Amino acid sequence: MNDRTLASAAPDSDLAASPHYSPDLAPTAPDQRKWRTRDIAALWISMAACVPTYQLASSLIAEGMNWWQAVLTIFLANVIVLIPMVLNAHVGTKYGIPFPVYCRASFGILGANVPALLRALVACGWFGIQAWIGGWAIYMIMTVFFPSWATWPVIEIPFVGGMKLLGINAAQLGCFLLFWAVNMLVIYKGIESIRLLMNIKAPLLIALGLLLLAWAYMQADGFGPMLSQPSAFNPGGARAGQFWGFFVAALTANVGFWATLSLNIPDFTRYARSQKDQVIGQAVGLPPTMALYAFIGVAVTSATIVIYGSAIWDPIVLVTKFKNPVVLVVSLLALCLATLATNIAANVVSPANDFAHLWPRKISFRTGGLITGLIGIAMHPWKLIADPSGYIFKWLIAYSALLGAVGGILIADYYLVRRTRLSVPELYRTGGAHWFTGGFNLRALVALTAGIAPCAPGFIGTVTHLPVHPVWMQMYTYAWFISFAVAAVVYLLLSLASPPPRGAKSPDFA
Repeated sequence: MNDRTLASAAPDSDLAASPHYSPDLAPTAPDQRKWRTRDIAALWISMAACVPTYQLASSLIAEGMNWWQAVLTIFLANVIVLIPMVLNAHVGTKYGIPFPVYCRASFGILGANVPALLRALVACGWFGIQAWIGGWAIYMIMTVFFPSWATWPVIEIPFVGGMKLLGINAAQLGCFLLFWAVNMLVIYKGIESIRLLMNIKAPLLIALGLLLLAWAYMQADGFGPMLSQPSAFNPGGARAGQFWGFFVAALTANVGFWATLSLNIPDFTRYARSQKDQVIGQAVGLPPTMALYAFIGVAVTSATIVIYGSAIWDPIVLVTKFKNPVVLVVSLLALCLATLATNIAANVVSPANDFAHLWPRKISFRTGGLITGLIGIAMHPWKLIADPSGYIFKWLIAYSALLGAVGGILIADYYLVRRTRLSVPELYRTGGAHWFTGGFNLRALVALTAGIAPCAPGFIGTVTHLPVHPVWMQMYTYAWFISFAVAAVVYLLLSLASPPPRGAKSPDFA
């Protein structure tokens, strides 16, 4: 892949009148392609260097892995997810189109709303989680200065079926909404502000992470017992005899961690200058940073056992142990910057485009971002992350099954059916090559259903605890891999039986 693979993909001027066209969804112009290798790498370093990554190994260690097994699992998972990441990124760099427009080639111009909304709703959940983490950082540090905040009563609003909304106090809610509003402001400023934010955050967060690591080492005179005596933290060998079964589930869950971005990565690589920039940038930025920050989380937490007498996995709680006001303020700014940059890039850009795709003439990128934010609030993210076990087995694996199927279809269509050749104007034209049957490609919808189906019984058994045959439960631990493979194979077979149009060779092709 090189610069010659970039297509001159601007659609015909008459397509501007199409109801499926808008400036936000149009292919990027040459002067918009400013992202070099360092920008793509900074994007991934900025997204990976965040609180959830720092805590990622905690659930794996709690389930019986030692520290190096947990870090290695995280690294391997990100090497795996890098493959579909780079493959799907290709179309963004070559044609300058965002993720929902990319989906039109395989799902149809209207059918593309199905994978776009699947991606968007997952992103809304992640947006809420990250916004809550940012607000929680503000709240925890501010309670050091205003201890009475912690004593404020919890707000609970009765809802249908005996459910209660909120379940947090007014100070927590206020800090959450403050951080939420900052996210909305950045997305209002547009994609260039996001690039600048990433380039500031990436080196800063790596430096701060290493400084935290050095502090822990010096304070504990080493990295503590979790690293020096890892067997002591495998609880009774509870998983010792079932390591490989748990390893596969953990690997799948960690693939699911960035399964969202492996789909909508064209939303960013459409601004890349070349294929070389996007490939090298992602390879340098993603797996190494995920492994490094997971290790920092393990090592610092291990040191806290010596320093404070107990393991402190939450970096926000750890920061509150520092009583120096200057350190607290700097730590607050660092945590908020880390969470803000990750949230904007990973969880707002894509759903903003996805919601805009629903009604291009009426919903802009900014409006789509606002919709994302409102849904993120409604999902009560503080409840989503309350249970680490549920976080891995109900949230990460479940949505990895959905997104694995979508990824399998996109890659099968773009590489095996169309051989990376698209007629960009047809992606915006009603009744054109990608209109299929009333705007929907039934092959893709059948393949999507086929990919999700093998994982559904295991998901039901995990969530409801109803009796489900062990075979289905075992298959569920491979959810992303199974859904990806099944959907790709079914789509390819259906396409070979009744090939979709590839689009005539035109000046749109490089």
